[in-house]
Amino acid sequence: MTIPIASVPNGTVTSAKGFSAGGIFAGIKTPGVDKKDIGLLYSERACAVAGTFSQNSVISPTVTLDKERVGVDKKVHAVVVNSGCANTAVGEQGMIDAKEMTDITAAHLGVTSAHTLVSSTGVIGVEIPMALMREYIPQIKVSEDGGGEFAKAILTTDKRTKEIAVSFDVDGVTHTVGGVSKGSGMIHPNMATMLAYVATDADVEPGYLQKVLSESVKLSFNQIDVDGDQSTNDTVLLLANGAAGGSTISGGDEASAAFEAAVLQVCQYLAIEIARDGEGGTKLIEVTVNSAHTEEDALKASRSCAASMLVKTAVYGRDPNWGRIFMAVGKSEIPLDESKIDCYINDIQIVAEGKAISYNVQSVVSALAGDEVRLRVDLNVGSASGVAWGCDLTEEYVVFNSAYTT
Repeated sequence: MTIPIASVPNGTVTSAKGFSAGGIFAGIKTPGVDKKDIGLLYSERACAVAGTFSQNSVISPTVTLDKERVGVDKKVHAVVVNSGCANTAVGEQGMIDAKEMTDITAAHLGVTSAHTLVSSTGVIGVEIPMALMREYIPQIKVSEDGGGEFAKAILTTDKRTKEIAVSFDVDGVTHTVGGVSKGSGMIHPNMATMLAYVATDADVEPGYLQKVLSESVKLSFNQIDVDGDQSTNDTVLLLANGAAGGSTISGGDEASAAFEAAVLQVCQYLAIEIARDGEGGTKLIEVTVNSAHTEEDALKASRSCAASMLVKTAVYGRDPNWGRIFMAVGKSEIPLDESKIDCYINDIQIVAEGKAISYNVQSVVSALAGDEVRLRVDLNVGSASGVAWGCDLTEEYVVFNSAYTT
């Protein structure tokens, strides 16, 4: 029997039992209505922790430090995050400051620095303003309803917060998985200028926790694209504190299947919202590749199409130029048979067996006018599928990023 997954109304990262959070405006970012730029996420109970991080060869010391403190034999109580400054490419001072941020947070919350993680996001090449950290971190009040404040604190160029929570019941015990994320630009597969924090009150075996997160990231955050660039600070953390009181989840049973489904649902929602909120974007693009030889082929081809600048501009211009879709799938270099490919835009078929068919051009143009555009490519050479998400590329993206630091 499949255990159902339920949506939690107004869900956020603190919807899971035992988690609290808060945020504050310290002046790292320019002032604004209800702006925050330092956030804390906290669990009084020690958490098993899993993480995935940026694959950029240039990384923030916050990523380096977290990698040291995340693992199957490690425990975590807290995460401190600042926005507005990436703490990257600043020399040895970057690690000194990252560690001090965890020291300040640990002292404020009554935990140890070794059990505290840190993330930064913002402009590269600027040192953390530690005077502000020393003054404002101790002022942050964490609460069970503070998930929204934490979600605001991690934003940079985002236009809105990204929050969700779901739950499932096992033997009369409700388990909740909640999460928040940020990201809007410098977004490309292998994660992006994005941070995501997922928290659960399930009791999860640490090695299995990492396995579940890695698989979920593969099918969510690694399948989004805004502009083809990849950040130095990408971090996804999954914390499990066991506060729900249920049995340990370790894989191979119905409870584990439900947990996997819940984490994936949270991660995919947060990833899609990042793509939807892409800098300058006006449309969410969803690319589905079906009937590929392998799942890896399907994921690779869908990523290639979602990341294509020519596909993005065609969607923005409402141009049903299916040749660009073919090009983008083909450049992924997966094995295919061109003569078997079918192609659809918002369920309107425009290509059959590798060739254009008669269709109403205006109906496709109208379909491309919506807030969401679905591209589907059926390769018809196998049985595997994959999905990726992106957004259109607009003049606003160029204007915004031409003056990002000025």
